[in-house]
Amino acid sequence: MESKGITTYALIHRYGVNPRTVNNLKHNRGITVFTLERLCEILECAPNDILKFV
Repeated sequence: MESKGITTYALIHRYGVNPRTVNNLKHNRGITVFTLERLCEILECAPNDILKFV
């Protein structure tokens, strides 16, 4: 997000991402595949750029 210049405020207000979802992301909690797809569209990236399986 930082490299794309997108803030959490923009995710919520400009792109309509639910604040609870943003909170989940900040605290490394689970998100849906729909949310992952939406983030990839917003950030113009691939899922591998957002998450890592351990």
